[in-house]
Amino acid sequence: MKLTRFSGNPILSPNPDQPWEDLAVFNPAAWYEDRTGEILMLYRSAESHPDYKCYFGLARSRDGYHFERVSSRPVLGPSVEGFDGATIQDPRMIKIGDWYYITYACRHYPFGQFWIPDVRQKYIVPDCPEEFPGYLRRNATLTGLVMTQDFKEWIRAGWLTDPLLDDRDAVLFPEKVNGKFVLIHRPLEWVGAAYGTEHACAWIQFSDDLMGFPAAPSRLLIRNKYPWEAFKLGVNTPPIKTPHGWFTLYHAVGPDKFYRLGGLLLDLEDPGIVLHRTPDWLMQPEMDYEVEGFYRGVCFPCGTVLRNGTLFVYYGGGDKYCAVATCDFEALIQHLLGCPP
Repeated sequence: MKLTRFSGNPILSPNPDQPWEDLAVFNPAAWYEDRTGEILMLYRSAESHPDYKCYFGLARSRDGYHFERVSSRPVLGPSVEGFDGATIQDPRMIKIGDWYYITYACRHYPFGQFWIPDVRQKYIVPDCPEEFPGYLRRNATLTGLVMTQDFKEWIRAGWLTDPLLDDRDAVLFPEKVNGKFVLIHRPLEWVGAAYGTEHACAWIQFSDDLMGFPAAPSRLLIRNKYPWEAFKLGVNTPPIKTPHGWFTLYHAVGPDKFYRLGGLLLDLEDPGIVLHRTPDWLMQPEMDYEVEGFYRGVCFPCGTVLRNGTLFVYYGGGDKYCAVATCDFEALIQHLLGCPP
């Protein structure tokens, strides 16, 4: 079972006329609006400035393939002096009631042009005294939460992960499970015998309060298991509820450093239990817009949409473009039901 790329990919490319998205547009979140029949795509953009600040842009589509930007300006950017003052990245979006809840990765200080080794070394450690807190000196990534009803007015709720950790790939469930909010995340430093894993992997948390995750205990969800999962891995997309379990996509970095995608089905009552997991990848970088770019060899989705039985997977290619791949959702679920946990 494999995902099928849209022949018109990439569906969104950098815009040289706008400084906030002239370098890259990628890693999009997505949501299907039942009331309007539109698909909303909240994408990450990057500037060509040496700071490499990132922003969020918004695009709309009627058919899921052809998107139009809604504005010549970003709908959200880094804060002026906050914990996300340098960059905002990789949104994951759910909607509860009239509110969109968006998790995102962010940094205290500019990361710089990471694909150029000398520049990355310059920016990865801020110019500060030795007494400065260590996690700030290494410019770790944490996960924030923003809320909006219209993509015009925003609430920056704060951070969802421990700011002492480099913790990203944080995905909220679209509803409570047994009265609890649920979050999957990927703390980079949780490796070694004490954590039961040799590589950074996916963990799951349950909290009574949406902002209570930094204090909530975590359970190991998945770790490296198959040959294509050689290094770090994490969950990509907000889960979709099915009669058979919660469906989500995850990524793993292979021996060749390529990012590939697999699928999971998690227990409906206790999503910390993996029911089924694809032993082989569903998608790997193959096209020029995936293999070439600012990160060579990456397919990285942050959103899926289920529409008329088709699963639309919106992903970033090569850290430069937005693209989409599809499959028959029921066929994918049946494939997963034949896979071991």
